[in-house]
Amino acid sequence: MNITYKSDIIPNAEEVIDLFIKAGLKRPTEPERIALMLKNADLLITAWDNDKLVGICRTITDWVWCAYLSDLAVYTDLKHSGIGKEMIAQTREKLGPQCMLLLLSVPTAFDYYPKVGFNKEDRAFSIERTE
Repeated sequence: MNITYKSDIIPNAEEVIDLFIKAGLKRPTEPERIALMLKNADLLITAWDNDKLVGICRTITDWVWCAYLSDLAVYTDLKHSGIGKEMIAQTREKLGPQCMLLLLSVPTAFDYYPKVGFNKEDRAFSIERTE
């Protein structure tokens, strides 16, 4: 396995949909919607095993105060390989020291995020999407 990380390309929607499915992440499966999610992200870090997309970290940010890590996905059979941790590290490096990184976690990842440097917060609020 030879993993390389890239921040200068937007993968195609079908690759990302396949990754989300194989990572066990519930996300939209309409290519048009995924394409817009990717296009409108401020920062994408992707992980590749040769030419196969095996991880993605998608972030929305203002670059000086806060950033929302909206997607972190790694192929299920490659979890515990350090790919997610490295994508988070590269995201933090690109954001710089002024910018906080926050996220909403799926219940199955609650134990993961403190291991890679996140603090658990009890002060978040949300309004759910209708579609």
